[in-house]
Amino acid sequence: MGIDGLGTQVKAEMFGTLAGGGVVHKYTLKSAEVELELISYGARVVALKTKDRDGVWGDVTLGYGELKPYVENTNAFFGVIAGRYANRIAKGRFELGGKTVQTTINDGVNMLHGGVEGFDKRNWQGEVVPDGVEFGLVSPDGDQGFPGALAVRVRYTLRGNVVKIEYSAKSDKATVVNLTNHAYFNLDGEASGTILEEELTLEADAYTPVGNAEAIPTGEIAKVEGTPFDFRKAAVIGSRIGVENDQLKFGRGYDHNWVVRGKAGELRPAAKVVAAKSGRTLTVETTEPAIQFYSGNFLDGTLVGKSGVAYVQRSGFCLETQAFPDAPNHANFPSAVVEAGEEYSSVTTWEFGVLRGRRE
Repeated sequence: MGIDGLGTQVKAEMFGTLAGGGVVHKYTLKSAEVELELISYGARVVALKTKDRDGVWGDVTLGYGELKPYVENTNAFFGVIAGRYANRIAKGRFELGGKTVQTTINDGVNMLHGGVEGFDKRNWQGEVVPDGVEFGLVSPDGDQGFPGALAVRVRYTLRGNVVKIEYSAKSDKATVVNLTNHAYFNLDGEASGTILEEELTLEADAYTPVGNAEAIPTGEIAKVEGTPFDFRKAAVIGSRIGVENDQLKFGRGYDHNWVVRGKAGELRPAAKVVAAKSGRTLTVETTEPAIQFYSGNFLDGTLVGKSGVAYVQRSGFCLETQAFPDAPNHANFPSAVVEAGEEYSSVTTWEFGVLRGRRE
């Protein structure tokens, strides 16, 4: 398709080869407003380019220009599809159908983003579809300890200035599923420094506090009012990130789950970020019950990105639409259980815009 109007060009090419011989493919989706690059390894975003207020294109996601660092540097989860269960499960253990499930452990004593070999480390099968690409994966019964053979599909489409991510999955046994995208954004450009001056709005009246630096929720659903976690009105990310607060100490900044206002299952606003310097904006909508805002606290300058610039602490932020972390262990959290034969589905959109006026 052409790129006039809402048409999107889709191009497929080889990106690299894995040690075991698997070929990693790259897919480029381009409209008049956005260019999105994806690879099959981790079904991940490797670049996302938009225009600033002066019409200059810039890449607003952190990542690498070649395959090798994606394979070797896995702790940052740049741009990946995280699963089978994104975020954390305490001790990798939960009860399901009267039985104890034990998953692999990869974050201290806990499971993070699917375990030792989560979906981020799989080479998905990609297929070009109208305006985008669909990635498929089969996770066998017992994969990382999770029950049920799970067939997963993640479809990325680009229409105009909107990226749409559609997740679907079906298992032959009852299991838990929580899929998200782990892109790191910096709306001033991936090599522009920190995100501390960008303004964030979260459509959330409550969040789930964590018990300690392991970042496992306590089970409490707490009001954001009167705390540094209140982003109901736009606030500069860095304005309160250093205040005296146990929750901020535990995460070295923001790395928490917010409860999205409205009805889960319906596509509704979750977050908006405005970069006054470049004029770029990002609006996130989701059908998920929650969103994890992570301010890139564990980036430490040791990873060097595609522009040759080191990614220092807080040089990118994540907005991970999701089920609640550790939901299988908290009866008061929305259930993440998917019964045998039941269809899991989820939709998230990223809409990119530009502020026309300049801020002094």
